[in-house]
Amino acid sequence: MTATTQDLSPVANTIRGLAMDAVQKANSGHPGMPMGMAEVAAVLWTEFLRWSPEEPEWQGRDRFVLSGGHGSMLLYSLLHLADYPVSIDDLKNFRQLHSKTPGHPEYGDTVGVETTTGPLGQGFGNAVGMAIASKMAVARTGNELVGSRVFVTVGDGDLMEGICYEAASIAGHLGLNNLVCLWDDNHITIEGHTDLATSEDIQKRFESQGWAVQRANGHDTESIRKALAAATNGNTQPTLICCKTTIGKGSPNKADSHDVHGAPLGGDEIKLTKKALGMPEEDFYVDERAREAFRAAKASNEVLRQQWHKDMQSWQAANPEPAKLWQAISNRETPSDLLEQLTAAAGNEAKATRAISGAVIQKAAELVPAMVSGSADLDGSTKTRIKADGSFLKDNLTGRTMHYGIREHAMGAVMNGISLFGGFLPAGSTFLVFADYMRTPIRLASLMKISCAFVFTHDSLMVGEDGPTHQPVEHLATLRAIPNLHVFRPADGPETAAAWTHSLTRKDGPVMMSLTRQSVPVLPHGDSFTSKDVMRGGYTLVDAAGAKATIVATGAEVGLAVEAAKQLSGEGIPTRVVSMPCLELFQEQDKGYIASVLGDAAVFSLEMGRPEWWCQLTGRFDRCIGQSGFGASAPAKDVAAHFGFTPDAVAARVKAAL
Repeated sequence: MTATTQDLSPVANTIRGLAMDAVQKANSGHPGMPMGMAEVAAVLWTEFLRWSPEEPEWQGRDRFVLSGGHGSMLLYSLLHLADYPVSIDDLKNFRQLHSKTPGHPEYGDTVGVETTTGPLGQGFGNAVGMAIASKMAVARTGNELVGSRVFVTVGDGDLMEGICYEAASIAGHLGLNNLVCLWDDNHITIEGHTDLATSEDIQKRFESQGWAVQRANGHDTESIRKALAAATNGNTQPTLICCKTTIGKGSPNKADSHDVHGAPLGGDEIKLTKKALGMPEEDFYVDERAREAFRAAKASNEVLRQQWHKDMQSWQAANPEPAKLWQAISNRETPSDLLEQLTAAAGNEAKATRAISGAVIQKAAELVPAMVSGSADLDGSTKTRIKADGSFLKDNLTGRTMHYGIREHAMGAVMNGISLFGGFLPAGSTFLVFADYMRTPIRLASLMKISCAFVFTHDSLMVGEDGPTHQPVEHLATLRAIPNLHVFRPADGPETAAAWTHSLTRKDGPVMMSLTRQSVPVLPHGDSFTSKDVMRGGYTLVDAAGAKATIVATGAEVGLAVEAAKQLSGEGIPTRVVSMPCLELFQEQDKGYIASVLGDAAVFSLEMGRPEWWCQLTGRFDRCIGQSGFGASAPAKDVAAHFGFTPDAVAARVKAAL
């Protein structure tokens, strides 16, 4: 879109009025940011951003991310003016139960919201992921039409979070010139002015990370236009625009104060503010000139959208093979026999599940063009590299292996952004003990119900000599506590293949994989076993007539359970073994299947981690065999023996509790 010299003060003041009124009516919210960024948003949305309420998921649209999600009324006001399905009544229902206008923007709840933001810095990381996905899409298809620009707003709070530093470093290193960050530079946080806590030079910081940096007067529309025009015209780097703004702009008594950050202005102050802005006192007033500016922008964007579809049809006709590839990526296509093919690739040998996973990934990448993978500088250990297609680098944008560096937190948020862009199925890996560094993006992926594979290896005390700092104990329990996250801990080749199949085909949330460093034994699958059994989350591995105990185990401990069951059965205590690679999937099965798997005997659990979670199956804590304390530094076998993870010790625990 071409920049103009139109007067956008009616748009900016309308945004301010809507933000003030919605927060006041809800008696909750953050009016200061929308009031301060009103001119920046007005210029961006009416003159630069490509959007369409007629086709909100239009591939050719630009992506707009409000990283400081507390300023949600800015986005909701823009969506209302842009004729998305956000009505004045929806604005009046701000922060109320089941509204389209929750306190922080939520992906899937409100049409036009590209990602769930709120935890500061996450949206910025998502935006970097979206920009990466756009570059991938264009490079792999040779078609600029499938790419887009990404605009993200951040505040001082976002930039204080370490994730922004991590993600900005990735963006600068990759030269993501399709990414523009608009910094709401008002020097205010909840407690007061930012000089309470920071004195760094943000401009120099971003320049050192490979960004182009500009400054703009955030209340001067011409200054904003010039900065956006420069950022979107032939730049070779991502751009940070430092928009100098006044929080709560227009408020006579609260502007430039933390008092307007996270609380209503109050009725009297709103009247004074509207008077100062030359607005009527009417609640939820929308200036007709603001509507006209957005109608003009909408019409201009509709011309772009229609032309985009014509150009896309022409490209598809002229480039059938790349078009077929793009269809496979954008639809996240997987073959109907994916499980069977991945099971064959996994084999059934005594190997570490991380090594089995590495073999499965190669086949999965061959079968699923949408798949991309990577690690936080740990591919040699986590085995997540896609070998056939090289690394995704500034000079090789067709690569399918991401190198995130030692930036686990950013990796998670970037993965979410890659998934949210559409089409790609991202996987990222590190050691399980470092899952804490990326818990927020895992939680947000689960909340947004998006497709991601979070791959964690070195998943127990059997890390051995690296000791308790690297031996995860509480991690599986805490990750299972995240709603809608499917935690898969496979025990062998067929189970690892099933874990990847579920991850690549699940449509309503992410999958987390917990993989071993050490080799796992070949399990005694019966003739009737198929990998489809694993897809139900849990299944009977070893049955026993007249069983007096059932041991439910996961991962490497399934082999241990088999050995303990043999010993118990030999001592006159017939014992069954159930492999439970994914408790969440198992709990979704019908009651009859669950009962048939758990059986009538006393149920025990066996897992090298916090045991409390398993009480829901065993009914008694003394039947939960796990690890409640930290580990120790020693060879893995010595650690296992010390903490009681041997067939003899497990059998003794079962006998004592029966």
